[in-house]
Amino acid sequence: MRHPYPIREIARQAGLSTATVDRVLNHRGNVRESTIREVHQAIEDLDRQRTQVRIGGRTFMIDIVMQAPERFSTAVREALEAELPSLHPAVVRSRFHFRETCPPAELIGILDKIAERGSQGVILKAPDLPEITAAVGRLVAVGIPVVTLVTDLPYSARLAYVGIDNRAAGATAAYLLQQWLGERPGNVLTTVSRGSFRGEEERDTGFRSAMRLAQPQRSLVEVTDSDGLDATQRDLVLEALERDKDIVAVYSMGGGNLATLDAFDTLGRSCAVFVAHDLDQDNTRLLRERRLSAVLHHDLGQDVRRACQTIMRADKALPDDGPTLPSAIQIVTPFNLPPHVSAAPFPG
Repeated sequence: MRHPYPIREIARQAGLSTATVDRVLNHRGNVRESTIREVHQAIEDLDRQRTQVRIGGRTFMIDIVMQAPERFSTAVREALEAELPSLHPAVVRSRFHFRETCPPAELIGILDKIAERGSQGVILKAPDLPEITAAVGRLVAVGIPVVTLVTDLPYSARLAYVGIDNRAAGATAAYLLQQWLGERPGNVLTTVSRGSFRGEEERDTGFRSAMRLAQPQRSLVEVTDSDGLDATQRDLVLEALERDKDIVAVYSMGGGNLATLDAFDTLGRSCAVFVAHDLDQDNTRLLRERRLSAVLHHDLGQDVRRACQTIMRADKALPDDGPTLPSAIQIVTPFNLPPHVSAAPFPG
């Protein structure tokens, strides 16, 4: 694999020893297949980030650790790499640790490994579990600041949370559903990727509270623990639709919306109103096709930039600018797609 990078730079990016990287690059054997993939991934990451490498300036190595469906982690990666030039004169390098689904012990192992080898900071999306909170504490104890993204760990030692007010987002979704459904009878399906993600739990709390006040006659039917993965999501939604013939609308807090709509189609059922979160590729397509009614969107690029800047401030590289405020919630319909999305080619 041809590349212009010194072995020590690849090793730093991959979080491996220079000897291990040397064995991989020179095909000396005695290396696990997963380690070979890590080295190749590190080189690809360096290629993408090369445009913002410059002589001078401060270099920050930041680790991004996320448990999320690939479509969302890819959106985070692309948002971060698009924002790198805006962080000049500092140079930000990033190591990505993405898992679609994994036991808490695996995430904890990743965080503990980062604590051992060092980092300028960690951007984290993880379940709100006591053992994850403890791992965050170990990172902070060795001087590594942690910023939570999209979903918070409020009882941990994290430095800040960057993202929307999830409870307000849930209440906003309830308001939209109430307005569009009006007096039409029927129940609402709510989909959550996993109950241990605090962000989705808060969306659910805000949604249920607002629905209970405004339209208490509607039953809310929950589907959870799909991890936002399409195959699991489709099966769970099919079961819910078969049990409840009166479901006419959906509030999706955790993704898997292609699969949810496929379940409706399989049973020949229509969905009168569908409110979702995040303008990833799937949701953008569904919105353009008028299969989603609205998407609650926040500027992911702005969020990852703020997360990086928060880590830089912890190292006194930037002046303090006060407390971090929640990101603005945008209600996006097919008619007000953001410019960078509406200009993109329609996926075929």
